[in-house]
Amino acid sequence: MPTGRVPKVSLREKEKEKEAKAKTAKAVMKEVRFGPNTDEHDFNFKVKNAIKFLEDGAKVKAYVHFKGRTIAYKEKGEIILLKFAQELADYAKVEQLPKLEGNRMFLHLVPLPNKKVKK
Repeated sequence: MPTGRVPKVSLREKEKEKEAKAKTAKAVMKEVRFGPNTDEHDFNFKVKNAIKFLEDGAKVKAYVHFKGRTIAYKEKGEIILLKFAQELADYAKVEQLPKLEGNRMFLHLVPLPNKKVKK
C-alpha cells in the first residue's frame, strides 16, 4: 500500500534558501510620540531623532497620543504631524497621511532611497 512520499530537499537547496532569507532586508520601524501640546523645542528634538532614523534606513511612525479630554484637539494633532512631515520632506516621503485610530493619530514616513546610502 503506497503512501505519500515526502520530497527530499538537498543540502544545497537548504543553503540557498538560508542565504536568500539572510539577504532580505528587514524593515525597521521607529516610533516618535507627540502630545497634542508638544512644544517647539521638543518638536525640534524629535525631528532630529527622526532624521537619524531615516538616514539609517528605518521607517518612521509618528503619532500624537490623546489622553482623556485632549481628543477634542484633533486639529492640533493633525497640524503637528503635517508640520513633522514637512520638516522631513528632504529625508522621507509620506507613506500614510495622518489617520485617527482610537486615541492616536498616525503618520508613516519612508526614507528616500538616495539618502539611505549616505554615511
